[in-house]
Amino acid sequence: MKKSFVNLFPTLLFVVALAVPAVAAQMQQLGWEDLLKKVEFEDPFEALTQEQLYQLGTVARVRALQDRKSKTLSASMRKDAEEAETVLQAAGIDINGLLSRREEIKELRRQRAYAVVDDLDGQQIRMPGYALPLEYSDKKVTEFLLVPWVGACIHTPPPPPNQIVFVKVTQGIENRGRFTPVWVTGEMTVKAAKKKLFLVDGSSGIDVGYSLEASQVETYKK
Repeated sequence: MKKSFVNLFPTLLFVVALAVPAVAAQMQQLGWEDLLKKVEFEDPFEALTQEQLYQLGTVARVRALQDRKSKTLSASMRKDAEEAETVLQAAGIDINGLLSRREEIKELRRQRAYAVVDDLDGQQIRMPGYALPLEYSDKKVTEFLLVPWVGACIHTPPPPPNQIVFVKVTQGIENRGRFTPVWVTGEMTVKAAKKKLFLVDGSSGIDVGYSLEASQVETYKK
């Protein structure tokens, strides 16, 4: 004899009750470091101080102008470069060796900045950040960039692409401002994209490494 839907209803409730914790268990709470894929290499420039990097840059600029026989190269610029070389050599810094590796290290840094964690694709996640609105509908924010610190992309250079998440909120949310941190919950997609951020003095194309279809956006609370 076939069981009726009414008779099966208690069983279905029991199955659903078991399923809810299982779904909740699949939700990953992420920090920004979780979006970074390890790209290990020896970066000799990281051992230099800011002053030494500036001095090395001075030497590099003057040498480039000399190679091009530029008329803009002045005596004072040559003197600054000579003084910078003297200070760097006294500190035991291999100027020629570092300058010969600039393009190599630049490319390795670019690879590290764009490296994403493929395993996050399709995952349900929850993570904090600051929202930079991109699109509005009926005065509600429907698209924004989630960034790790206040002022990113506006008052400071943009973070690397693997530290920016493009978020889409179909139902829209109230604009909480750029200084209010939020929790964002939804499905992550690992996909490179470029988004246009409109600023007071124009617009800027921002490279992003992740996208998120948000199911919930709420004010950040620990």
